[in-house]
Amino acid sequence: MVFSDFHFYSEALGIQTAVYVLMPEMDVMATQKKPLPVLYLLHGLSDDHTMWMRQTAVEQYAKDYRICIVMPAVNRSFYMDMDRGAKYDTYIAEELPRVIERYFPVSKKREDRFAAGLSMGGYGALKLGLSRPNRYAAVASFSGALAMEKVFTRRNELSAGYIREMENIYGDEKKLVSGKGNLSKLAEKMCRTPEKCPRIYIACGTEDFLFHANESFVERFGEKLNIEYHTEPGTHSWLLWNENIRRVLKWLNVEKAARA
Repeated sequence: MVFSDFHFYSEALGIQTAVYVLMPEMDVMATQKKPLPVLYLLHGLSDDHTMWMRQTAVEQYAKDYRICIVMPAVNRSFYMDMDRGAKYDTYIAEELPRVIERYFPVSKKREDRFAAGLSMGGYGALKLGLSRPNRYAAVASFSGALAMEKVFTRRNELSAGYIREMENIYGDEKKLVSGKGNLSKLAEKMCRTPEKCPRIYIACGTEDFLFHANESFVERFGEKLNIEYHTEPGTHSWLLWNENIRRVLKWLNVEKAARA
């Protein structure tokens, strides 16, 4: 794979930002002239855009496929247009694809655009697919934070600092529950037209602190939205995420990386 540490000024964020980009080798690119499918691979709450490559073998797994992988940095934003902060949803969903499509040979077609992520990034990937089903063919969540709409009901369990952080992101409970940060609301809406829903893959370890949130989400929407769901023994850990990014690259069903 060809690796790029790509930096540019984001109009949505008002700052210089960084993105890691993996591309197939030139001999793979030479076998076909058509644009590449692209996977937006999202990081978790305490991570940054470097962690997928530092903690997993995603570069090795991607060598088998003709695909571009984009890993953006979003801080602790939950991929939202923050109530008091930067517009990360606008950045990830609108600006970043335009920039990547301008500078890299990737497809602009829905059937060639995917998103996946871990924890906060799993939430972000599902939010992209459920809020913009016309733009993503498939999305995947690993140990996703799939019940964020309940965060303000847990004030007694969470630190005052974390609650303030959530208020900066979502505003308050009413705004969170009624807005597009509520995955359950987005999924309920998607159930009205399930034929338009992207393919969805969800995985979570059975010892993960987010396991019950994942179980509940799949119990409510799994059959209606045809969710592919995987559970196995494991915690909130890179061991599980490393294995699932390997599985998802295969599940996306993109072209193999034929050599010239």
